[in-house]
Amino acid sequence: MSNIRENLLRVQERIEKVARRAGRDPAGIKLVAVSKTVEVARIREAIDAGVTILGENYVQEAQKKIEEIGKPISWHFIGHLQSNKAKYAVRLFDMIHSVDSIPLAEELDRRAEKEDRKIEVMIEVNLSGEATKFGTEEAKTFDIAQKIFNLNHLSLVGLMTMPPYFEDPELSRPYYVQLRQLMEKMAEAGIPLKELSMGMSNDFEVAIEEGATYVRVGTAIFGERPKK
Repeated sequence: MSNIRENLLRVQERIEKVARRAGRDPAGIKLVAVSKTVEVARIREAIDAGVTILGENYVQEAQKKIEEIGKPISWHFIGHLQSNKAKYAVRLFDMIHSVDSIPLAEELDRRAEKEDRKIEVMIEVNLSGEATKFGTEEAKTFDIAQKIFNLNHLSLVGLMTMPPYFEDPELSRPYYVQLRQLMEKMAEAGIPLKELSMGMSNDFEVAIEEGATYVRVGTAIFGERPKK
């Protein structure tokens, strides 16, 4: 069993070190501890060790955990969200990283209005073009962003991406550069965003060097997940 407290400390030290090396304030980088498939006792251990944001990939799995643990911390949804789960997502999560279509944005807005909530969201962009990856094409990002800006119950704060998995984290860099450049293009077009959700256990240092403000780290905190 991995020592969650020690693992978390190591990750936080690595974040601080790379941020300073990149001339960034470490306080500007938020750590999302990815807790999919992690049991409640170990999630509580992570919270006790100082985790403040938990990231979940599946609404049903997250719902059970949130009912048991409550909301002493912030819960973020980072997986693929189906429109029929939108009503649960707006009740459960403080932020959704993975909006990838106008219909999904509209459904989230409708559901958030019924809950009398305003939900922070990011647009997930599929920069690799992999069929197995979710996210919108880069070319459609502007249209989705404009739509979200006209919705009353969603607040668009940033962009998210997930590159292909590489053993060498340097191979992820072009995708993170591309996402940062997309955010810069959007700012020039009058769509100012502040958050970039990018980087996971194997490559979060590269992501931070390229401007990540949220890194999504699971394995480096909780250890390897049991194989299905």
